[in-house]
This record gives sequence, C-alpha cells and structure tokens, in this order.
Amino acid sequence: MNKAIKIPLRILLYLFLLIMLVFALFPVVYILLSSFKTNSEILVGGTNIIPTTWRLENYVEAWNLANFGTLTMNSVFYTFFVVIGCIITGTVAGYVFSRGKSVFTRIMYRMVLFSMFISIGTLALYPQLRVARVIGVSGTLWGPILIRVLGMNATQVFIATGNVDQIPRELDEAARIDGCGFFSTFVRIIFPLLKPLVATIGLLAFRIAWSDYLLPYVFTISKRATWTLVVGLVNLKSGGESASSWNLMFAGIGISILPMTLVYLILNKFFIAGLTEGAVKG
Repeated sequence: MNKAIKIPLRILLYLFLLIMLVFALFPVVYILLSSFKTNSEILVGGTNIIPTTWRLENYVEAWNLANFGTLTMNSVFYTFFVVIGCIITGTVAGYVFSRGKSVFTRIMYRMVLFSMFISIGTLALYPQLRVARVIGVSGTLWGPILIRVLGMNATQVFIATGNVDQIPRELDEAARIDGCGFFSTFVRIIFPLLKPLVATIGLLAFRIAWSDYLLPYVFTISKRATWTLVVGLVNLKSGGESASSWNLMFAGIGISILPMTLVYLILNKFFIAGLTEGAVKG
C-alpha cells in the first residue's frame, strides 16, 4: 500500500480507537470523580467533571451506612469459592474433553459448547431454588456457589480445552509409562503447565462472582447478614438516607469496582496469555 495512503488510514484508525476508549471509560471516570463530590454538586450538574471540593468522607459514610465491612467479607467468601471451584471444574473438564476419546466425551463437549448459544435467564431460578432446598443450601451463599461452579461456564471450558490441546500428548504417554493413571497425569503433569489458563479462568470467574447480583439476592433475600457487596450496594440506592445521596452511591460503586480493577491489573499478563495460547496451533 502506498505510504501516502497508509499514514492517513493509520491516523483514522487510532482516532477511532481513541473515541471508543473515551466512550468506554467516561462512565467509570465520571462515577469515580463524582464519588468525591458533595451531593449538592452532583444534583446541580453542569459540565464540571472534576470536583470543586474533594470529599473523602463519602467513602467513610458509605462504608458505615451500608455495613460494607460485612458485605465485603461475604463477597470475598462467595468469590473465593466460586473462583477455586471454577478453576477445578474448568481445567478438569478441559483435560477430559481434550484427551477423552470416547463418543460420550465428544457428545458432552458439543453439548457444553451448544449451551453458549442458549440463554434461559431467570427461567432457571425456580428449579435451582427447588434443588437448593432439597440439598439444604437455600438461604445461604452455598446455593449460588454450587450453581456457578457445577454449572461449568461454557466459555471457560472452551478456553481450557484449547489450552490443553496445545500440550504435547507425548507427555501423557511418558507419564503413563511411569505408571500414572488418567487423572494422576493431570494432577502431576498437565495442571502445573496451565498457569496462564488458571489465571484466565480465575479472572473470568472473579468478574462473574464479584459482580453477581441476581443469584446471591434470590438465595439470600430474607437474610440480610449474608448479602454480598453488590446486593447491598443496590439496596443502598433504594433505602434510607442514601436514596437521594448520589455521592454515597457513587462512593459505594467505587468501593465495589476497586477489587476487580486490582485483580485485573495483577493478572493481566497471564490473562492475555491464557486467552491466546489456546488459539495457537502447534
């Protein structure tokens, strides 16, 4: 391509990406900056995005008003077990679907992938609640934990299967010669090689669990002490003093998105590696 044409095209591309970046980041930046404003400054509006007076007390008031300490610990509990469970089920499923040779395994894999294109949404809540009551986990966070973990997210399984496919099968054969069984090979040989995949599944599961609202709310609707941070944050908007205090709402949102941001910044390198590794053909 002619250089005189290539340079303007590249400039247009970067300009387009910059515009998309502004549209994507502006709501987050606006919320974070507004969380330091007074409520009157937010209600007055205007074009001034930067706070005229930085009010750090918003975070303290929001934390105490909504009992964010307890809600945060509930979210940590819920997210921890969802992440650990998804890592185990995702990597094991990826290994079984990658190495399994039976017709049943292939059919199951196609059924899991098929579920990526089907969404029954809230229609599944009632049967899930019935099952939770039968096994005695209704009214607790263990119900949504089991649903998130045993439901096996199709995207995570697809990424895991692609990553395991990139590991040479000669390693399996060598382990089998040394006396390792099918799952012993996974634990001792395959799993230690899946660090980028573990980070990827962990980050995806963390995002889903930390921002999950519907499942934790439905399962713990009558037990306020077991609410997660997001459930408490939504309730903060519709109850009591904070109903008209947008500065406290924005401060609460700032508290809720901080852990997700930190986790992503820490695991970003492994996340990208885990996503791309399965797409590379050996």
